[in-house]
Amino acid sequence: MINKEKDISETENNELENNVIENNTSNSGDQEENEQDELYEHHRFDVEKGHMMLRIDKFLMNRMSNVSRNKIQHACEAGNILVNGKVVKSSYKVKPLDQIQIVLPEPVRIHELVPQDLPINITFEDDEFVIINKNPGMVVHPAFGNYTGTLMNALMFHFKNLPASSGNMDRPGLVHRIDKNTSGLMVIAKTERAMATLAKEFFDRTIERRYLALVWGDFKEDEGTIIGHVGRNLKDRKIMDVFPSGEQGKHAVTHYKVVERFGYVTLIECKLETGRTHQIRVHMKYAGHTLFNDETYGGDQILKGTTFTRYRQFIDNCFKLMPRHALHAKTLGFIHPTTKEKVFFDSELPQDFTSVLDKWRHYVKFNETDV
Repeated sequence: MINKEKDISETENNELENNVIENNTSNSGDQEENEQDELYEHHRFDVEKGHMMLRIDKFLMNRMSNVSRNKIQHACEAGNILVNGKVVKSSYKVKPLDQIQIVLPEPVRIHELVPQDLPINITFEDDEFVIINKNPGMVVHPAFGNYTGTLMNALMFHFKNLPASSGNMDRPGLVHRIDKNTSGLMVIAKTERAMATLAKEFFDRTIERRYLALVWGDFKEDEGTIIGHVGRNLKDRKIMDVFPSGEQGKHAVTHYKVVERFGYVTLIECKLETGRTHQIRVHMKYAGHTLFNDETYGGDQILKGTTFTRYRQFIDNCFKLMPRHALHAKTLGFIHPTTKEKVFFDSELPQDFTSVLDKWRHYVKFNETDV
């Protein structure tokens, strides 16, 4: 186990408390802090002394803007509303001094989402959700510099009436995301019920996600765990960093297992226990195994290998075949919003990834003395 933190005793309740803004939504800086939490809006209300007893859905309707009663009721059904730390039904009547917490998809953005006829790869679809196998290079949702050509633009064209995130129409049905240059599986909610229940599963970390990554270097162990707070780099806010002391960032855990060894690089499977921005990428760099061709974290240069010219040419050819970091969201498992049964989805590696793996297999076979 790779564990350089002094204190990893944060509980899920503490993380919720730290992200709750009383009578308001999280600010934009907090939303950027990690991949999962930034997709959710956290509210907390303390009921005043002498307040009359009132159904909680009506109470929240009076306190929250741009949130329908239907959305609040779905949040109740999904277990997203707590009173004094316990899940309640929408019929619960608030009492003086009650402490109310609610988790909803994130607040409104300021620009309009335009539907675009863009191809998307659908792995599975039913009445509640759709599983997308995202191609590398596609941005998930609109942001500065990418207001069109995103997965959200495509979803608005191919699907009608996707549930909005608390009125946020630029991320319809979105309960999680993956990086632009990461390929693989994503789940998109098609109903309010699915939106609420899937958001709760991601927030509670009960979603099962496994990734395949090609990283620089060889591991001594066949499997292990990396633990280290992940947060924005103090000098460059565009990238993430690991803070061993836990004084910055948020608790993050990545489990890994070796799948195939190539000497200078290794194919591994990563299982996320938490879901911070760039978690696998920054954890692997921290452990000395930067992702292959990860330009952001220095993996787009030779970090392991020989000085032979033919080796440098081989690596250049690999980079050309796969001009992005080698990370694929391979599997996704969760509890179905209506049947309550566990569902599990798997995906094949995209062609650029398989081509690079084949090249490494060929290189190792015919250059055993080099590795």
